[in-house]
Amino acid sequence: MRKLALTCLASGILFSSVSAQTLFSFGGTPVSKQEFLRVYEKNSLNKKPDFSEPALREYLDLYSLFRMKVQEADQQHLDTLPSIEHELDNYRKQLAKNYLTDDEVTNKLIKEAYDRMKEEIHVQHILIMSPLGSDTLVAYNKIDSIYKAIQKGADFVETAKAVTEDRGSKESGGDLGYVTALQTVYPFENVMYNTPKGKVSAPFRTQFGYHIVKVVDRRPARGEVKVAHIMVATPKSKGAEGEKEAKRRIDSAMRELKSGVPFEQVVQKYSDDKFSRDKNGELQPFGVGHVAPSFEEAAFALKNPGDISQPVRTDYGYHIIKLIEKYPLQPFDSMKTAIKKKVENDSRAQTARDIFMDKIKERNGFKEYPAALNAMLDKVARIPDTGKNANSFNPEDYKNMTQPVFSLAGKNYTQSDLASFAFNLTHGRLNGPKRATFSDIYKLYVNSVVNDFEEHKLVEENPDFKNLMEEYRDGIMLFELMDRNVWGKASRDSTGLETFYNSHKNKYMWDPGFVGSVYRFKNEAALKEGQKLLAKKDMKDEDLVKALNSDAKPEEVTVQHGHYEFSKFKDVPEASIVKGKVTAPVKTPDGKYVVVKVEDVYKTPTQKSLDDARGYVVAEYQDYLEKQWNEQMRQKYRVIVNEDVFKSMVKN
Repeated sequence: MRKLALTCLASGILFSSVSAQTLFSFGGTPVSKQEFLRVYEKNSLNKKPDFSEPALREYLDLYSLFRMKVQEADQQHLDTLPSIEHELDNYRKQLAKNYLTDDEVTNKLIKEAYDRMKEEIHVQHILIMSPLGSDTLVAYNKIDSIYKAIQKGADFVETAKAVTEDRGSKESGGDLGYVTALQTVYPFENVMYNTPKGKVSAPFRTQFGYHIVKVVDRRPARGEVKVAHIMVATPKSKGAEGEKEAKRRIDSAMRELKSGVPFEQVVQKYSDDKFSRDKNGELQPFGVGHVAPSFEEAAFALKNPGDISQPVRTDYGYHIIKLIEKYPLQPFDSMKTAIKKKVENDSRAQTARDIFMDKIKERNGFKEYPAALNAMLDKVARIPDTGKNANSFNPEDYKNMTQPVFSLAGKNYTQSDLASFAFNLTHGRLNGPKRATFSDIYKLYVNSVVNDFEEHKLVEENPDFKNLMEEYRDGIMLFELMDRNVWGKASRDSTGLETFYNSHKNKYMWDPGFVGSVYRFKNEAALKEGQKLLAKKDMKDEDLVKALNSDAKPEEVTVQHGHYEFSKFKDVPEASIVKGKVTAPVKTPDGKYVVVKVEDVYKTPTQKSLDDARGYVVAEYQDYLEKQWNEQMRQKYRVIVNEDVFKSMVKN
């Protein structure tokens, strides 16, 4: 009676000291109605949550148990494990990418991409490669001299053939054909769309190096086209004879089409494209810049569904193309989601991130100290390119350089901090032009600090981000705790597993059956060879497999030895399974032959060993451990439900 009175008193104190909207507490920790409903509605199996009393009570029991286990993980400080810290850090960075961007800028980029997709541009370009960290001045001077030569009248195509470092377009004189938005890196696209027809752009830089672009033509977008094709391949290995044979076959295919043979039949007879042959030659719809130019032009030149092209040559072979349907550019609203995904994964997404980062810097008093950075760059530039310490970067050489290179939100980031970042990034090897490379590393360091700063602020300032991070954190900690107390424990606790097996032995029984080897022979010839071998006394399974299978014929026979139950083994009639005998062969629907060599037969149920039943025993032992653990949690963290608040959620 005294215990009951104390419990009631504690309950009254608890619910008078917290919000009236506290739904329940576990071990004295309150959980609000709002929190419970947020999780309940989010995790409903259907879109309309069930607010009946049984459904709510069932979920409250599950959710309270979940919260107990998370609190237990917190008490064990599992979030300080390096593996969990690393996983949380990676998740935070991935999740933050969706938040660390300027939505207004992103929406403008989406609309810009759509508007550009209305036009297709025929471009040629010349590239002088200059990857990040390389000496940009040499590459720039080279492209600038090329640009000036073209301005003075040098032929663009011939110049490209001679000097461009883009191997994909070198032979064609830098010709990329017609392209549209979202098909090149964003800086290239910007120049392409801002250069008038017939003009050559000034040199500009992308991640690949320096380019100049010539716009040959501009035309309205043609949308997408869906076609089927017949392809006769022309492998280079077959040379001129192969080319001649391919031309003969494509001409034969064309004659059959003209004589009225259905396109689908001609595909099956002639096409070498194994990816489209089973679909009667049909390809996925495509637009400009996605297939070989000659194929693209022939496909778009067809006017009406059902029209068939003359043979077209590409690098793959000869094609005959049949038009199925043309699709004009769709309205913006129907394409917005798809374009948004492409923009977010396109180099232009960096534009939105850069603008957002600039706003963060401005809000938090970002300041750079060029003199301190230059002092570091001067020292880095003196790292030797040859000798014993060539390209070696040691952060210890910079530990006394404590001047700030920049500050953010009142915190200084020093020269030695930058050196530590550079060492972790380069693993102590600073190759290439030292000053240029280290300047790029500095930019990466600034971005890393600003990103990290804002990521941690998101947890404090953005409720959605905070909830997602907490849910993920709780989930991985619970996984670790479950492994320690249930999953891993069941596998590691050999003594406990054996004790559990011994106390439940009668559950793990073999139904009537047999012990033996089951042979599956690939064909009748393999069967006959196998029967000869099985007739030999003491023939071992591995010797039979070795005798029949070879590199040339690797699957003449397969063998499985084990304990089989008659209720599950149907390949051979039960009546023919006799101890010490080899059964007559049974032919299966796939043309193979099954033979069984029987060692023993059991007409009544027999006991399974722990090894025989291990999978079942481990699964049931895990279930047993989890139920035990759940009960321990409920005893440790007593749940008290505010019935008035609970009933306010019930909707019958």
